[in-house]
Amino acid sequence: MSAITAISREAPVLIAGPTASGKSALAMELAARDGRVVINADALQIYGCWRVLSARPSRADEAAVPHALYGHVGQDEPYSVGHWLREVAGFLARPVVIVGGTGLYFSALTEGLAEIPVTAPALRARADARRAAEGFAALLAELDPATAARIDRNNPARVQRAWEVQAATGRGLASWQDQTGPALLPRAQVEAIVLRPDVAWLDARIKRRFAQMLEQGALDEVRAALPDWDASRAWAKAIGAPELVAHLRGEIDLETAVDAATLASRQYAKRQRTWLRSRMREWREIA
Repeated sequence: MSAITAISREAPVLIAGPTASGKSALAMELAARDGRVVINADALQIYGCWRVLSARPSRADEAAVPHALYGHVGQDEPYSVGHWLREVAGFLARPVVIVGGTGLYFSALTEGLAEIPVTAPALRARADARRAAEGFAALLAELDPATAARIDRNNPARVQRAWEVQAATGRGLASWQDQTGPALLPRAQVEAIVLRPDVAWLDARIKRRFAQMLEQGALDEVRAALPDWDASRAWAKAIGAPELVAHLRGEIDLETAVDAATLASRQYAKRQRTWLRSRMREWREIA
């Protein structure tokens, strides 16, 4: 990518973008050029069970340049944005390129994060049960007005998290967020880049990439995870995993699963583009 010549050799570099947009390739190029460590900012690439399906860097890529925070979390280990920020802090004495598609990680990194207490397992189980029985709209209806107005009301996981915080602390999530601490890497101190490729190009690339994932063993990866499958868990949100689980259980044929997974990937990329447009207007755009 010719745009690399204009990217700082000294400042920490952040690279955001939708799935399949070429973020990892650009990060690898910068790491090789500048001696940087590639730091993961993707909430699914942290899980050890997903290398192929989450499009984690290959073993060859990891051997070529230093990588960190990839595949280091077990399926049922608690892991939050706060965990990620604390781990990132340990690498900032070195030149880094931080790359991924999880916007919440980047906003916490550059804008700060409220220190919200961790949800107790018993409360999480209660929230899971209520969401399964009543739907997330029931949890949304119980949120304080400020939080309900601020969160993504179409994201069940975010709604549940807000409900858990309110139930655990007696304070709404919005109240906690209003007491956000200082940013670890303020926007003014970094080179912040967002990839915005052509939508038709990206959709075609998503289709090709999922076919490649199958060739590289994605179905075997899902088969290995099947005994522990729990669709409500964070690790189970890997795009394509629910569809391949349905195929392995005999509910749909493989072609139907691939079509559904490809559509889910495109819809996910669309949601990412919307988030990036609204929250990363000041980031330098690369088409």
